[in-house]
Amino acid sequence: MSLAVEVHGLAKSYGKVRVLKEIDLEIPAGTVLGLLGPNGAGKTTTVRIVTTLLRPDAGSVRVAGVDVLGDPATARTRIGLSGQYAAVDANLTGYENLRMVARLYGMGRRQSVARVEELLTAFGLDHAAGRRAGTYSGGMARRLDLAGALVARPPVVVLDEPTTGLDPRGRLDMWQVIGDLVDDGTTVLLTTQYLEEADLLADRITVIDKGTVIARGSADELKTSIGGDRLTVTLAAGQNPWPAVQVLHQVGVGEPIHEPGSDEVSVVVGDGSRTMVEALRRLDDAGVCVLDANVVRPTLDDVFLSLTGTPAEPIPEPETDDVQEEVLS
Repeated sequence: MSLAVEVHGLAKSYGKVRVLKEIDLEIPAGTVLGLLGPNGAGKTTTVRIVTTLLRPDAGSVRVAGVDVLGDPATARTRIGLSGQYAAVDANLTGYENLRMVARLYGMGRRQSVARVEELLTAFGLDHAAGRRAGTYSGGMARRLDLAGALVARPPVVVLDEPTTGLDPRGRLDMWQVIGDLVDDGTTVLLTTQYLEEADLLADRITVIDKGTVIARGSADELKTSIGGDRLTVTLAAGQNPWPAVQVLHQVGVGEPIHEPGSDEVSVVVGDGSRTMVEALRRLDDAGVCVLDANVVRPTLDDVFLSLTGTPAEPIPEPETDDVQEEVLS
């Protein structure tokens, strides 16, 4: 499979603060890469460099076969960008916002009108096309912003925390839009703080912390890397937990966990469902009264906490206004 985005050895410092340290990313065409990390980990700086808004100190970036650092003008024609905040003109209608973007891309009148109408319909905004964007809900404004990023049909779309601030309904709608993009063959670089979002949308995930890649893989691979499923049994009140601890030690991986005063005993297991059946049989043979038992898979939240410990100290990533002189030209 060909690579739509290739990032190698990316480094960036602000004064004595190293924001990025030798970042490598590869995104196969038609897939989603989720870029995760605590606040200040370097996600936004990486996005700014990939989208030609910031010059790195070292490294290389290629998007859809174009050298971003060597030919940023051409690279911009291959990239659609939707940032953390909807970049729409509140005084223009939805139709006028998209028409303006189309004309900026050099589209003729007939072509731009056709593309704008197509996008308004695809994003469920045709009913509000004649309304000022300032009257749109947050979810509608986000959809309009993403539609603007797609006017020129870029093969690569960069979404920097696209659902931040949306309510659950708006988030679900945006997830559907992103899924449809990928189904159409678009490549997506997605930064997000919602781990369920990365779990649902991303084919591969890269975790960065303090400017360094600390893990990469599919969601399932990352979950497996911190251990298997966790089996938890709830004992009858007042029961001696020691026999249950012994049984779970025999069927599990590593040491069982029992907090003093708790009626629960848990252990990591290799095969959750099968091990639970075996554990319940052995617990019954040992005369242990079990009120409940369940198996829970690790989540990306567990992965994130395991990899980063506590949230990293924020690294100052300057606002766009602070880096205008470094925009590629």
